Amino acid sequence: MLSVVMSNPSERPPLGTNGTRGSSPAPACTLVIFGATGDLAKRLLVPALRNLRRDGLLPEDLALIGIASRDIGDDGFRDRLREGMKQFKAGKGDEDIEWFASRARYISGKFEDPATYQKIAQLLKSDRNVLFYLATPPSEFSVIVGQLGEARLTEQKGCWRRVIIEKPFGHDLPSAVALNKEILNVLHEDQVFRIDHYLGKETVQNILVFRFANGFVEPLWNRDHIDHVRITVAETVGVEQRGRFYERIGALRDMVPNHMFQLLTLIAMEPPSGFAADAVRSEKAKVLEAIHSFGAGDTHRNVVRGQYGSGTVAGKQIIGYRESPDVPKDSTTETYVAMKLAIDNWRWAGVPFYLRTGKALSRRRTDITVQFKKAPLALFRDTPVESLPPNDLTLHIQPEEGVTLRFGAKIPGPAVRIDGVDMKFAYQDAFQSKPSTGYETLIYDCMIGDASLFQRADSIEAGWRVVQPILDTWKAEGRTELPIYPAGSSGPKETDELLARDGRHWRPIESVGLPTP
Repeated sequence: MLSVVMSNPSERPPLGTNGTRGSSPAPACTLVIFGATGDLAKRLLVPALRNLRRDGLLPEDLALIGIASRDIGDDGFRDRLREGMKQFKAGKGDEDIEWFASRARYISGKFEDPATYQKIAQLLKSDRNVLFYLATPPSEFSVIVGQLGEARLTEQKGCWRRVIIEKPFGHDLPSAVALNKEILNVLHEDQVFRIDHYLGKETVQNILVFRFANGFVEPLWNRDHIDHVRITVAETVGVEQRGRFYERIGALRDMVPNHMFQLLTLIAMEPPSGFAADAVRSEKAKVLEAIHSFGAGDTHRNVVRGQYGSGTVAGKQIIGYRESPDVPKDSTTETYVAMKLAIDNWRWAGVPFYLRTGKALSRRRTDITVQFKKAPLALFRDTPVESLPPNDLTLHIQPEEGVTLRFGAKIPGPAVRIDGVDMKFAYQDAFQSKPSTGYETLIYDCMIGDASLFQRADSIEAGWRVVQPILDTWKAEGRTELPIYPAGSSGPKETDELLARDGRHWRPIESVGLPTP
């Protein structure tokens, strides 16, 4: 294994949480969190805010307003802020925590009740910048936006008013189109920030830098040099106590139109004219629009689904999906999906993209592997070399963040023998990066009005347009028995067959991670 030699760290200015150097604090604003007592706010948003404070990216004139149905009052909300922040090692100690507590207010109310929004209005000045964060179930999105509009809290008079909406954005194409219409009846597109926390990860953002800031990459980034692309998003957890929710969603809806397609578009997009939000988002939308449509035959041939049974993950016994609370014993909801996609454009014609994602797998892992075409073997015909190792580039998204390049090297000895070796780059080693939740960059970008990492309405609908024929085919087939894969495995064997018929193979999930020294 080879390691990348980095420049002297002392010569590089320090990085902030969001990977920028010399970033200024966001403008003065109020952050209003709907669902402030929920798990998302406590586990991700609150630590992210503290990390932003640590890196000097929050305005001194920041105010927090939490909204939920529980009647806990200002002091109860402040206690929850303190509790959430103390679980994470960031900031400047208790003094830093109290900085947030002193700026926090709480409103108890129903999201559908106009009185709730009257209380919000009483705490806001008409010329105050406000960021509304919808950390709520998807069923509340249009309700909250509609009530904000009725209360005229989205009007921008000498200020900005923005809304962050979490995934899932719709559960199929018709619902996504309807939700976009409802939201855009109240807000302008530039006020809407549809958030995907995957895009807050350093390595995801680094895809654009890697592709377009290095002169040796882009000339090879096409059908002439790339054989295929594999994208893996593997989770070790099962559905646990979320059976009722997951039974309505499944792996395809949960992961593919959002997380996986975001990774796909960054890999496949054309160079934008610049890094302005609309330039980047337009190129990403073009990729989704160019994906070859699925007919019933394509779904049967190029899509694999499965469901996990009982097994062992990291030494822990996992019950099968059908034994989980609130899951029917005869459930046919998929917990695993894999597919082969084709992008019908000049750059990618003939290059297959293979995607796989699932729960209760052997290892938590998100990676993108770009495999290059093999060099001709003719030069080595009079040597013991029978085949050349594949050259591939792997972008590691989580839990490690980094890049690995695999290439062939001569094995020491008198004979010409070749083996694959890895050259690696790890963010943690190179930049001594600080812990983050992935939300820091996204929250900061919302505050400064940079929508580059957020999905536009057309991209949301384009993603659903790709998977809708698959959903329609499955619905038409009715209840179909799914392949059962043991928890702790790499998924159903049919996934291997998806690539094997093309003469390709997945790398085992256990071996895909960033190599260690």
